Amino acid sequence: MFDGSGNLAIFLICLGPFLFFLLFFILRVFKVIPEYERAVVFTLGKFTGIRNPGLTLIFPIIQRLQRVDMRLATAEVPRQEVMTKDNIPMLVNAVVYFRVIDPEAVIIKIEDYIFAIRQYTQAALRDVIGNNEMDTVLMERIQIAEAIREIVDAETSDWGVDIESIKIQEMELPAEMKRAMARQAEAERERRAAIIASQGELEASKNLRMAADEMASSPGALHLRTLQTIRDISSDPSEKIVLFMPSDLAVMADVYLKQKGS
Repeated sequence: MFDGSGNLAIFLICLGPFLFFLLFFILRVFKVIPEYERAVVFTLGKFTGIRNPGLTLIFPIIQRLQRVDMRLATAEVPRQEVMTKDNIPMLVNAVVYFRVIDPEAVIIKIEDYIFAIRQYTQAALRDVIGNNEMDTVLMERIQIAEAIREIVDAETSDWGVDIESIKIQEMELPAEMKRAMARQAEAERERRAAIIASQGELEASKNLRMAADEMASSPGALHLRTLQTIRDISSDPSEKIVLFMPSDLAVMADVYLKQKGS
C-alpha cells in the first residue's frame, strides 16, 4: 500500500511539468478576440492576415498577434498659445474623436498613431487659427473645428484612421483683450439704447403732429380735449387755482389793439 502511494506521488511529480507545459501551450495557442478588437497576425515577422472576433489559433514562436481597438477613441490636444491673423494671442485646447478603420495600416504604417494624431492636430490648429482674425475665430468656432478636421482627416486616412470630429473646448483671451471687449460690448449696448429711444421720440412726435392736425381741423375735438384736461386737473387733490379763459381771447385782444391804434 505504501509502495503504491509512493509510485502515485512520483507519477504526479513527473506529470506536473508536462501539465504545466500543456496549459502554457494551450494559453499560447488559443486566443480569444473580443468583438471590439481586431488582431493583426505576423508570421516570422511578415504580415499574414487579420483575425476577426472569436476564438483563434496562433502558433507560438513563429507567429505573433497584435490587438487593435476598433472603438471610438479620443485624443486630447493640450492647451497651447496660438497667434491669430491680427496678432492676438489665444490659449486654445481641443479634443479629437477618431476611429481605426484599417488595423493593418495603423500597425504597419505608423508607430504610435494616437501620438501622431495629437501632434498633427496641434499643427493644423495653429495653421487654421493663424489664418483667421480673432472675431472670426470666436464667432465661427464650429467652422474652424471642421476646417481642422478636414486637414487632419486627409492626412490620417493613409494611416488607417478616420477622424470623426474635432471639438474646440476652450479659447482664452488675454486679460487686456477681455476688458477691451467688455467696454466695446457696453458701448454697443448704449448705442442701441440711444437709437431705440430716438426712434420712440420720433414716433411720438409724428403721432402728436397728427393729433394736432386732427384737432385743428375739428374745433369740437379741441374743445373736448380741453374739457378732459380740466377734469384731469380737478381730480388731483393738490392745491391749485384754475382760471378759465375763452379760447378766442387772444384773437379778440389783437382786434381791439388794432382798432385802438387806428
